[in-house]
Amino acid sequence: MNGLFDADPAMRLTKYTDYAMRLMIYLGSQPTGLSSIREISDTFSVSQNHMMKVVQDLANAGFLEAVRGRNGGIRLARAANEINLGALLRHTEELSDLIDCRGCRIAPACSLPSVLSEATAAFVAVFDKYTLADLVEKRSTLGVLLGFRAALPGEDCSPRALGRQSLEE
Repeated sequence: MNGLFDADPAMRLTKYTDYAMRLMIYLGSQPTGLSSIREISDTFSVSQNHMMKVVQDLANAGFLEAVRGRNGGIRLARAANEINLGALLRHTEELSDLIDCRGCRIAPACSLPSVLSEATAAFVAVFDKYTLADLVEKRSTLGVLLGFRAALPGEDCSPRALGRQSLEE
């Protein structure tokens, strides 16, 4: 059977959105200056070509600023607290049609599309409550994990300690 309920029930974002969110978190965590697509791609083990497409799209949409030239790179186009996650999600995901009802014999009487529309609106409403600044509020820890800074003497940045830290914060 190949239908709506056959797949994994978890709601999933596209890889494109995953890459866009990682890119934005990286840039939002960056202390200053410009970053290269290569360093971001290497950090997340993502194809440089894929990351280039995401960067171009987000720059065209006004989320990023791309500086050309020998000392060029990319950075956020606005402060992290001005970048709404719901707006980013709407830009990177096609949220209108979660299922394709064309050709379905029950489509004229089925209410599933309206239920899915309501569920999608609720899902996006959660993202609307947050900005990029909320995702990078643990900037110090992100800096260590992303290689922007070394751990301070006595600072335990092991996965076990970081898991404990996230529970305590």
